Amino acid sequence: MLNEPEFYNRDLSWLQFNHRVLQEAADTGNPLYERIKFLAIFSSNLDEFFKVRVSAIRQLKKLDKDFRKKLISKPNKLIKEIKHRVEKQQEWFGEIYRDQIVPELKQNNIHIITRSEFNKEQKAFSLACFKTFANRLDIRYLDDDMSMNAIALESEAMAMVVAFEEETAPALVRFPEEVDRFVVLPSDDGKFFVTFIDDILRDNLDKMCKKDIRNMYALKLTRDAELYLEDEYSGTLVDAIYNALDKRKTGQATRLLVDKSIPGYLKAKLKAALGIHDVDLVMGGTYHNFKDFFGFPGPSDKLLQYDALERKNPIWGNEKNIFKAIEEKDRLLHFPYHSFDVLVRLIEEAASDEKVTDIKISLYRVGKESRLLHALAKCCERKKNVFLFIEAQARFDEEFNILWGRTFEEMGARVVYSFPGIKVHSKILLIRKKDDSGRIKKYGYVATGNFNEKNSGIYGDLGIITANGTITDEIDDVFRVLARDLIIPRVKHALVSPFNSRVKFMKLIAGEIEKARKDKKGYIFLKMNSLQDPDMIEALYRASNSGVEVVLIIRGICCLVPGIKGQSENIRVISIVGRFLEHSRIYCFGHGEQSRIYIGSADWMTRNLDHRIEVIIPVLDRELRNYLVKFIEMQLSDNVKARVIDKDQSNLYVRDGEKAINSQEETTMIQST
Repeated sequence: MLNEPEFYNRDLSWLQFNHRVLQEAADTGNPLYERIKFLAIFSSNLDEFFKVRVSAIRQLKKLDKDFRKKLISKPNKLIKEIKHRVEKQQEWFGEIYRDQIVPELKQNNIHIITRSEFNKEQKAFSLACFKTFANRLDIRYLDDDMSMNAIALESEAMAMVVAFEEETAPALVRFPEEVDRFVVLPSDDGKFFVTFIDDILRDNLDKMCKKDIRNMYALKLTRDAELYLEDEYSGTLVDAIYNALDKRKTGQATRLLVDKSIPGYLKAKLKAALGIHDVDLVMGGTYHNFKDFFGFPGPSDKLLQYDALERKNPIWGNEKNIFKAIEEKDRLLHFPYHSFDVLVRLIEEAASDEKVTDIKISLYRVGKESRLLHALAKCCERKKNVFLFIEAQARFDEEFNILWGRTFEEMGARVVYSFPGIKVHSKILLIRKKDDSGRIKKYGYVATGNFNEKNSGIYGDLGIITANGTITDEIDDVFRVLARDLIIPRVKHALVSPFNSRVKFMKLIAGEIEKARKDKKGYIFLKMNSLQDPDMIEALYRASNSGVEVVLIIRGICCLVPGIKGQSENIRVISIVGRFLEHSRIYCFGHGEQSRIYIGSADWMTRNLDHRIEVIIPVLDRELRNYLVKFIEMQLSDNVKARVIDKDQSNLYVRDGEKAINSQEETTMIQST
């Protein structure tokens, strides 16, 4: 498994990805408010990491030794290393905020102030603000018999521990959920003053408690989310793990982030009440929940931010009849550089076209509002046969997915929800339409990203719309599997997990190894979010040892270790983290006209290859292949946002070349047809 020295631990690699996010917050080349957003992204990412990954590791600690030997790594040792790295990152986070962000905001006449800096008018405003939520504060005294259930502190809730001057039990104070984190204070000198709601509480709580307060310390508790063991383990091992684990309480505490100045006796009380240990404590600063900085106020929405991206409709998107444009040749969408309007328009034209009979779509992350789904509702209104597969287990998005599913059921659409034991992660669409002779013509769409308009503006994703029957027939077969009308799709050109993608990828790697052995140049390029699967990594190691040139762009987790003699000398890995979230997956085998290029939804993680339904298709159109080759070359030339992934994952920036190349900015200059 992954405890061999030639593999990098996936959780530690993920932390190094989040370190790259923190690097963006520290990068003075980014606009100031964008750097603040990177602090929010870092914090939000870390919350999810503790909810999901650390939760799973903690549960695995409870297994018998025989089971633990089969796991990726030793849980106790891993938890300690995670804590060590997180605390170092939190320390740097605090330095960036205190020493860079706050002073630079002040230089721009934006002042984050504490209660000690309030003037008389702001003091009065602070009290008035406090009174608006004071009666909704949840105050619990930490008596000796206080239990975790009595505290009832939800995950990520804003809270403080209050120490009083007199000898009395400290109190845990929880804010109401709907209170805004930031308060804009009055000013008469043209300056912009902001304070944390935390300081409003600090300034006024003594009036409510009628006791002298010694100090107040912020804390944030993270509780676990659902375990997704099937994502990583399979077969009897999964059953053994679930059977060996006690039936756990919902929402077990996995991290307590506390102000590092908190005294020892308060830490002891919190640990006892929450049932946690030192390894679960993470020392932080005066303020927590920095993901709230997504909503940091400013005197102007455009101040110190990136200029708005001009999202273009591709040239073919201006065609009067979008179906004819697709019939002419395969068409490419590249987000966020292209507008999402094209997909909305495609569905709207399907709704208004009398010859369109069926629309099928798979949905993973939908969002609360969706113009595309409103267009799909028009298809229902006009009596088209609408089929939706909805992945109800898309982590943290279950509610919206199910609400949309119920809406479409009421409109007469056929809606199918998640498969037991397997997620559907593919992003596919199929439209069936009769031609003039009455024969059925199919139009298919396969993408690397979700049908989510908001995400399309910040995620770097690719999608191909095609009328090529060799591809659309296979997409249709996948939908028959999703509809439970077929067990295994009949696919020859597409790679569909969990049915044939692993085997096909292995054959493609083997083909490049064979080229290298025949003194021809073998070449593999892969771009994806995460590379974790041990068998696929070992195959890349074999390719490297056979003389194949392997080049990888991995945004997040990378368990492959490059640059090791006798293992990975011919493997180069970079990671690009910038304004947009790199999310596209491109797989290229070979050079020039004979190369095989694919795009699709699957990372090379065990869960994506074996435990999810994913769809990957070959790029057959020459112009689209040329576009992707240019895009790949541009990304590999990046010397502004690219980091080298070396054996230590130290995240050193690529700084080669005389001209600065930011691949995300340069991509706006290339246009697909």
